[in-house]
Amino acid sequence: KQVEAMKKVLESLNLNIVEMVDENATLDGGDVLFTGREFFVGLSRRTNQRGAEILADTFKDYAVSTVPVHDSLHLKSFCSMAGPNLIAIGSSEAAQKALKTMQQMSDHRYDKLTVPDDAAANCIYLNIPSKGHVLLHRAPEEYPESAKVFEKLKDHMLIPIANTELEKVDGSLTCCSVLINKTSEL
Repeated sequence: KQVEAMKKVLESLNLNIVEMVDENATLDGGDVLFTGREFFVGLSRRTNQRGAEILADTFKDYAVSTVPVHDSLHLKSFCSMAGPNLIAIGSSEAAQKALKTMQQMSDHRYDKLTVPDDAAANCIYLNIPSKGHVLLHRAPEEYPESAKVFEKLKDHMLIPIANTELEKVDGSLTCCSVLINKTSEL
């Protein structure tokens, strides 16, 4: 049902839709981190190598690197983009190991923002023309130490979001959103 609902919305926006027809391929959005210049795909319980290959075939202009995900649901359980060149990353051993893999796979050097709590590293960065850098992050009452790290980002408009209830069913901030680069035609 989720796939069909998203397909309807994307069709209504006249966006190009690519469907994976390979029954052996799995690809969860929570395992796909697009940095603006390349993709990192977490290989997890929800995403396999074949899914990553189909993503690479679809986006031929971008490098696609796979990152093994252990001890977490998916890649974005402990990282996300917090700015144009900034990866928010959790402090756990699994998160740091994944970051090291991403750094080894990439020709680009990203800045990193390390937060104490893996779940808090899942944030949403928006570049809004009238507002500039906007970052939705987990609320201080949920992850106080991680919120203090985000508060150091002085050039970002920070919007804390409480997500305790959705987190109980493995819902992160990025799980609850689909970002579409709005053009004047939409």
